[in-house]
Amino acid sequence: MIPDVNHTVLFELVKALGAPRLFVQLLLALPQDVRQSELERLVEYIASETSPSDIGFFLDVWWEVMKHKEGQEDATVSAFSTLICQHGCESCLDDGLQPPKRFKGDPGSLNDPPAATSLLMGLIEGLKQTYRSIVLPHVRCYALANLVELLSVFTELEPESSPLPVAEYLDKVSSVVSLWTSDTESQFHHRGLGEKVKEAERSMSLLSPAKLSREELFVGLDFLCNLLHVWGEELQGTLNSSEGLCYESYRLLDTLTTFGKNLVCFSETGDLGEDETCVVLELTQVTKDFLKEISASPKSKGLDTSLVSSVAMTIIEQKLDRHMEICSIFASEKTWAFSKDWVDCLVNNKALFQKPELVLKLLETLVNFAMSHQDKEGRDLQVQVTKAIVECYAELSLTDKNKVISGVLASWGGPGLSLNLQVVMEGFQEDLNVTFNQITKSVSDEGLTRAVTSVARLMLLYPEATVKQACNLAIVNLGAQQFLAQILCSFPALSFLETHDDPGRLRSLVVRCLEEAVWGRLSTAREEEQFLEFLAFLMQPNSAAPLVSPAEVTKAFVLPYLKSDSAQIELSLQIFSKVLEIQSCSEEHWIKSCHPFPLLLSLCKLLDGYTKYWHQPRDQLFPSLETKDLILNILWQLCEVVRPETAPSPELWVQSLAWLHRRVASLDWTIGLRLKKLYGDHFKNEVPATLFEICRLPEDEWTSQPLPAYGPGSGLLAWCCCLSTALRETMLTLLTVNVDNPEEVNLFSKGFLVALIQVLPWCSRSEWKRLTHVVENLLQRQVLHVPYTLEYVQYMPLLNLRPFACYLQFSVLFLRGFQLLCSSSCSTWLPAEAWLHVVQLYCGSLTDLLGSVKSTAGPPSHPAEDKTSTQEVSFICIQMFCHLLHVAAMLPDKGCSEPLVVVALEILSQYETFSSADTSPSNTLRRANERHFLEAITDNVSDKALRDTLLQKLSKLGARSAGEPA
Repeated sequence: MIPDVNHTVLFELVKALGAPRLFVQLLLALPQDVRQSELERLVEYIASETSPSDIGFFLDVWWEVMKHKEGQEDATVSAFSTLICQHGCESCLDDGLQPPKRFKGDPGSLNDPPAATSLLMGLIEGLKQTYRSIVLPHVRCYALANLVELLSVFTELEPESSPLPVAEYLDKVSSVVSLWTSDTESQFHHRGLGEKVKEAERSMSLLSPAKLSREELFVGLDFLCNLLHVWGEELQGTLNSSEGLCYESYRLLDTLTTFGKNLVCFSETGDLGEDETCVVLELTQVTKDFLKEISASPKSKGLDTSLVSSVAMTIIEQKLDRHMEICSIFASEKTWAFSKDWVDCLVNNKALFQKPELVLKLLETLVNFAMSHQDKEGRDLQVQVTKAIVECYAELSLTDKNKVISGVLASWGGPGLSLNLQVVMEGFQEDLNVTFNQITKSVSDEGLTRAVTSVARLMLLYPEATVKQACNLAIVNLGAQQFLAQILCSFPALSFLETHDDPGRLRSLVVRCLEEAVWGRLSTAREEEQFLEFLAFLMQPNSAAPLVSPAEVTKAFVLPYLKSDSAQIELSLQIFSKVLEIQSCSEEHWIKSCHPFPLLLSLCKLLDGYTKYWHQPRDQLFPSLETKDLILNILWQLCEVVRPETAPSPELWVQSLAWLHRRVASLDWTIGLRLKKLYGDHFKNEVPATLFEICRLPEDEWTSQPLPAYGPGSGLLAWCCCLSTALRETMLTLLTVNVDNPEEVNLFSKGFLVALIQVLPWCSRSEWKRLTHVVENLLQRQVLHVPYTLEYVQYMPLLNLRPFACYLQFSVLFLRGFQLLCSSSCSTWLPAEAWLHVVQLYCGSLTDLLGSVKSTAGPPSHPAEDKTSTQEVSFICIQMFCHLLHVAAMLPDKGCSEPLVVVALEILSQYETFSSADTSPSNTLRRANERHFLEAITDNVSDKALRDTLLQKLSKLGARSAGEPA
């Protein structure tokens, strides 16, 4: 396989060329037995008439064997390896080579050791044969370093630990380069920095493809111990001298220090025999004594900072081993930063810095530099470096960008880089405006990714300003709120919590931006609606994580504004309602952190204010009656979620309930009834004593309050029934009125009518609907006596009105109520602004009444069908119309005509629909008479606008009647 060559010539040639690395690469390309025999030839050659150059060559070969890595060969070695592989099956004897002799102690051919270990033992054997010829201290250091390194890395002594910390690794590489540079005798002295760094890195990352056996290890340990005894004292003197530290001595001290630590671990965990323990302990002590007497150390010589930075940049530029870890040091080492070489290295190697942790370190270094360099040159460098960092950031994934934004917020808060980096602000506002203008013009799912990419860059530079711009545009741009919320939710890093001036109180960045950019500036209902939708999406996005929590929103936009005189209270209540709809993600409900019992008390106080709603000072702010339903709904929701589990302990829950009960006791008595679900069995329902006279209230659930204002027949039922659906059903079930006692029925009916009128002005829409249901129930049960008078009946109607009796009584009851309300005895009771609300509730009830009549009658009959209900419905419509006009005539002139007009026209339209469907022979005459009757009634209406509109409608009815066949 190998030509028969003169090995003396071969070894002398390689030695003269200074090519131990090439020799080792060719050697290791050979088959195991051949390389072993070649190494034996080398050892035999070196051991005969040994010269210093022979020793140097042998140690270089040894060192290269340990540094060798597969895959780093040049073209010549690769070609040689290929050739060897092609002829690998041929016998070595065919090439005229004698079988290699075996070292004593080698196992037989059937159990050949791995190639690497046989080779390593050959090197140790070579040193055994030649060590007496080594006299120069630095060569002895070289030999010992090789042996110690071999025993440290290529044996079981090597601990399974993490690699050397990168800072220490860089220092060692720099130290080696420094020693080679200062040592004129070193073979690397004249080489360039790149070659020196590359070679130093090779020496720092030894690989061990195979390890020596335990027997071979102790052969080596024993030999090392002998060498330290023989050479130790002389070497200590040399190493302590002023010129003692060279590369070889540095390497010996470094490897021996590590080796000593490994020996200690090995003695504790190596499961050693008695003889083995003695060897290890002796060598440990010898090593310790040797190092103790040496004043020099691998770190005793200070390294030039510029050299370390140059080495680091060389590693980065050449992408040598651990270059990515060196990038981390490069990015954060402030003493190197912003030199020309540093900036060039960053700009030329941007691709290596496209990691979130590196971008963050570069930003910290940039900000640190900017704070102390405000001159023109410094600003120019800042611009150049900022541009490079932003380009690195732009290449990151969205997840990694969020990591960077999180780091920026953690370091500099909402202002981000703009806090200390003035160059960021140059042109930023214009960039911000242009970016968001483009985004709001192309709102679409397809444009979301592009929009997020554009905003990500702005978010890095000035997070707070970017969020505020998004919040502001979400409110003022119609339909953009969800798209902009999606953009913000793409940055979960924005869920950052700030401390500001109060370290104990954490605040959401996004919530603060909403407060400062939007809250208090919402000028229209549409903007408020968009704000609510925007906020709801931030709390519950479709697929992303919520950006703000319900608790944060409640603390920011609800708790400070739950006061009746707050300008934002109605919007705050709408926000609170939306927030309560969000399910808690954890076992502990978020409401616990929002002071739930003071919240409940605030809502109760608001409801108590409604009992004096129409008597509040005109200049005092108070939420509208339309908001009352919202408050009631919120109170119900809050009683659902505030449960004993939300309290830290059962004792505290009872104390909190007692506290709330005491506070509510001073409010209107109806407030406590709304809290029954919260109170549970802790407190009974407390009502005026007179309610017990008309309802069979169980005393284990109900108790009386001495309230003299509520006398017999005061219609307390009405007060209770409008509070809640559940309470309404309870009251109707427990109601006891003796229908066999006329006086009791009359007293109850009069009291109920009075209570109905007393409650009406203060009712919200939902409360009034509950109360009208009670009226219907009482009428159907004939407990409520409402006689129907014939004041608007011209003749006896020969119709079946029994199915509609309840509706007619209902309409008359409203009329009687308004007669009482508009009487002189109540003339000063209701303020002017209350009349419109009362009329709106009345008109809403009439609309519901019309719907019930139509539902009872069914659809208007077709002329071909024989149905008589059309006449009944027509009659009822006429009665309701007349009652409505009667009410309109009694009302003070307070601008209440608009809702009356709408309902009156609705009644006439229903009348027209049903009367037109009547196919009886007398229909035409009857319709003409009814129209004249309605016109006569309408003529008496004092409100001109109402009168003219209704007369116009009636004239159209007349025109249609005239056109129909008799």
